[in-house]
Amino acid sequence: MQTRPVQMTDVIYNAAEQCFEALVTVHDIDGSCKYACSINAPITTSFADAASGLRKQAERRHATRSGMFSELQFQSTPPRGGRQRFDPKTWLAHIASLSGLRAA
Repeated sequence: MQTRPVQMTDVIYNAAEQCFEALVTVHDIDGSCKYACSINAPITTSFADAASGLRKQAERRHATRSGMFSELQFQSTPPRGGRQRFDPKTWLAHIASLSGLRAA
């Protein structure tokens, strides 16, 4: 299994279901995927153990692309369409040189 940067947000303990839940983001070369993960564990489980289990579940789901996830792909900025950069000094000089268009 390949190691990828992982970010966890909103880690909570759901007492009704007796599980830890978190939104886990796995960052990859192509973009980021977010997974809603949960692991069954008692409330006495240490945060490090719970985080490790949530991380493993997210990485496993990322490797197989199973279940629901949201994906954000990195996009490069498209090149400008050949337009020249706007230069206000050149534009004002052009306006001033026009004949017959003088202010009263």
